[in-house]
Amino acid sequence: MARPRSFDEDQVLRAVRDRFWSTGYAATSVDDILRDTGLGKGSLYGAFGDKHQLFLRAFRDYCDGLVRAIGDRLEGPDEGALERLGGQVRDVAAATASDVDLRGCLLANGAAELSGRDPEVQAIARRTFAALEELFTTCVAAAQRAGDIDPAADPARLAGLLLAVIRGIEALGKGGSGPESLHAVADTAMALLPRP
Repeated sequence: MARPRSFDEDQVLRAVRDRFWSTGYAATSVDDILRDTGLGKGSLYGAFGDKHQLFLRAFRDYCDGLVRAIGDRLEGPDEGALERLGGQVRDVAAATASDVDLRGCLLANGAAELSGRDPEVQAIARRTFAALEELFTTCVAAAQRAGDIDPAADPARLAGLLLAVIRGIEALGKGGSGPESLHAVADTAMALLPRP
């Protein structure tokens, strides 16, 4: 009979996620993971598999949580949809500006580091970006119905633009751009959305 696990799986996954987030996949060793989690190799491998499987689990969990959080933020009645969009874009700028460790976004970091050579990471990243774009599309369409964005504009194209702006803000912040610049990008992007 197998022994019951003597560790909190969610706590281990948070520690692993934070390690990969801080140092990236290649620079994270199994010894780093063992030290951060307090687990032995047998327990780690028995519960989660190898380093790659552990990264995929942490990356997928992070991406799923990101989609849920942004979905919750953008959901609501047509009235106020434009404000929710602006709030999301400006919140990303604020969070990026306050990221003194320059960790950036795990989705962006993982995709940049691994998508070109890891089809599983690429699939998770693509699925996540598609889900985020769909959330933005739905919110743009709501703002159009409310009369706050030009109804002749293509909501999917505007959503793609907003997603690119957010990813760009995160990349600029990771590169060391200052808060004023990041906030200006967010404000400019929102001001450029076509009004009726």
